[in-house]
Amino acid sequence: MLADLLEYFTLPFVQRGLLEITFLSVGAGILGTWVVLRGLAFFAHAVGMATFPGLVLADGLAFPPPVGALASAGFFAAFLERLSRSRKSGYDSITALLLVGMLALGAILASDVFRSGANVDMLLFGSLLATSNSDVAFAGVVSAAVVLASLFFGRAWLAIGFDAQAVRSLGVRTALPDLALLSLIALYITATLSAVGSLLAATLFVVPAATVRLWTDRLLAWQLASVGLVFLEGAGGLVVSLATNAPPGATIATIAGSGFALSFLLTNLAKRAGLPDSG
Repeated sequence: MLADLLEYFTLPFVQRGLLEITFLSVGAGILGTWVVLRGLAFFAHAVGMATFPGLVLADGLAFPPPVGALASAGFFAAFLERLSRSRKSGYDSITALLLVGMLALGAILASDVFRSGANVDMLLFGSLLATSNSDVAFAGVVSAAVVLASLFFGRAWLAIGFDAQAVRSLGVRTALPDLALLSLIALYITATLSAVGSLLAATLFVVPAATVRLWTDRLLAWQLASVGLVFLEGAGGLVVSLATNAPPGATIATIAGSGFALSFLLTNLAKRAGLPDSG
């Protein structure tokens, strides 16, 4: 079996899938820490689901799916940031309201206007083994954008994440950093379409970051470990999918979820045993 698996990695489409995961892991590990720190995990998952109407439009009007997904996700992120400025409601409640509207619009377009089918389904769930060279290049560009934005906005995101009200009371404007973070999430979701699909995008940059957060509270260690964990879970999911003929996206999601569950169990057992905090 080992020889057969190694032979798989001589195939160009498997090599592209592994390279896609390698590029995505850099952006996922860094962006995921900011998402978890800011409490935006639900928003990140919702953005992936909100790409649905854009994907339907792309399929029906025959333009590139990433364009439709990015437009839909970008609208969702920008509108949420605009509505949340009042702070009368939290991100979660506003996100839920917007998501319902986006899903309703997508359902109407898919069933009554374009009658979309298998093409949209594939984009919702992805296929790591069907990535193209352009998908790999796009993943690299998006991850580079995440790194640069983190260097530029990192201090603001960190301060807002710990005490947003105090930051605003000092007269520091938070609208631009917030919009930049939400836009990056939308952009990253678009980059994951070919790998795991829009519905499972959180598998790559929320679940691993949340897993590592159980073990450390130091930002740099958290980010580096998250990058490594995304790569290990992505590559592991690719190998398992090849060995079992299971969908790569679902396999990666299962491994990531199992990793979080195991980490949660071990850290809780360690606390009960009175072991020192690893952070």
